[in-house]
Amino acid sequence: MQTTGWEDEFREYVMARGPALLRTAHQLTGHPLDAEDLLQSALTKTYQAWDRIEDRGALDGYVRRAMVNINISQWRRRKLEEYPSDELPEPVTVEPATGTEVHEALEQALRELPERMRAAIVLRYYEDMSEPEIARTLGISVGTVKSTVSRAMAKLRTALGLSG
Repeated sequence: MQTTGWEDEFREYVMARGPALLRTAHQLTGHPLDAEDLLQSALTKTYQAWDRIEDRGALDGYVRRAMVNINISQWRRRKLEEYPSDELPEPVTVEPATGTEVHEALEQALRELPERMRAAIVLRYYEDMSEPEIARTLGISVGTVKSTVSRAMAKLRTALGLSG
């Protein structure tokens, strides 16, 4: 089967940027298999819009935006499936991590953050996006980005047993 030039261009883009985009998807979802599904959905949307994307330098931003939007839609749907319970879970106590455990402890703490907080942290500190860029990506105000990141960092510090 013969492919068109833009299909080859898309394939090359996915081969070159796929691993980095998968890391972003993993940070957004907190689960490797969910990350693969999320990236696949975002790349499907990108493939469908490929001929309309004029600025090839903005492709990563387009795919990240698609991942964030898809992820937000998924967790909004999941929220409708959650029901309150009369029983509270046992509080989790986390001992401070040291050495090589820090990375694993941080990954676990990130997974425990609410979806919007996790997305804001990933976009800010993993993708190095500015607060206005995050606000546009998540569809919230810059002030909400600042407070969300601040609250998320406080939760991460507590989860890791850090002060400040």
